[in-house]
Amino acid sequence: MIDGKKVLFSGMQSTGNLTLGNYLGALKNWVALAEEYECFYSVVDMHSITVRQVPAELRKRARSLLTLYIAAGIDPEKACLYYQSHVSAHAELAWILNCYTYMGELNRMTQFKDKSAKHADNINAGLFTYPVLMAADILLYQADVVPVGADQSQHLELARDIAMRFNNIYGDVFTVPEIYLGKVGAKIQSLQDPEKKMSKSDENPNASIYLMDDEDTVMRKFKRAVTDSEGVILYRDEQPGLKNLINIYCACTNRTPDETVKEFEGSGYGVFKEAVGCAVNDVLRPLHERYSELEKDKAYIDKVIRDNADKAAYFAGKTLRKVQKKVGFPERPR
Repeated sequence: MIDGKKVLFSGMQSTGNLTLGNYLGALKNWVALAEEYECFYSVVDMHSITVRQVPAELRKRARSLLTLYIAAGIDPEKACLYYQSHVSAHAELAWILNCYTYMGELNRMTQFKDKSAKHADNINAGLFTYPVLMAADILLYQADVVPVGADQSQHLELARDIAMRFNNIYGDVFTVPEIYLGKVGAKIQSLQDPEKKMSKSDENPNASIYLMDDEDTVMRKFKRAVTDSEGVILYRDEQPGLKNLINIYCACTNRTPDETVKEFEGSGYGVFKEAVGCAVNDVLRPLHERYSELEKDKAYIDKVIRDNADKAAYFAGKTLRKVQKKVGFPERPR
């Protein structure tokens, strides 16, 4: 708890381009959560280097992502927006927690197996211990809740196990985090393969709507979106492509699926796809405008980065010093 509020931690990697799925599924909700929780929203650039990156490009994408956080409506006065790499406590705590994590636990992580298959030429130790760094991210801020998708829930369970193991040895050191069970964002699937989620790493550029896509590109991608041959607008699992488009439309217009089906009763897929594209552009337009303003205000973004790094380092340092004392490290001179 900080100032009577529960603490929430979340973050995104500064690789690839954020998609509409990232926005509707997470980022949009982060704005409201900052009113209810003490939120730490990190640009997790340390996680990004488990895969080889072009240094200049990584720096550019990290700044762009933090700017997008603000453009999406997150107030850096209410939530702490910072680069993971600017708070050295993340790396220091990760090393300590490595010593309280078992090889068998890491061997069971399905994401390591998946990423190893995709990057067979670079199966590095960082990729293997990635979940421990994630645990450090969360536990540093004594997070009460963490909003995670299905692909990260196994990592959160490991963070809980590590926290409880450490607490059993040394007393009440870490808050054991819970999965955030509040309002969840829309689940957005690929436009070309609606059986899998929209991803910023999809090799097919038509499968994802990127947050910085221009309006013509958005419309073109929706016109090419996979549907089916039934030609009837219904919200059901048997029509996954159409169901995904309805979910997107509902998330952008605050309508329900039933209202949407009724609205477009008798319409063809072409008409509906165009309506979805227009709804998405209406949502993205103010974000693009705000991002453009922020990008030009270098001094403001630099100040946010500096001030929020100091805030994150303050809270992270409190936890790190407690952990260091518990494990027996000599106290550092002030």
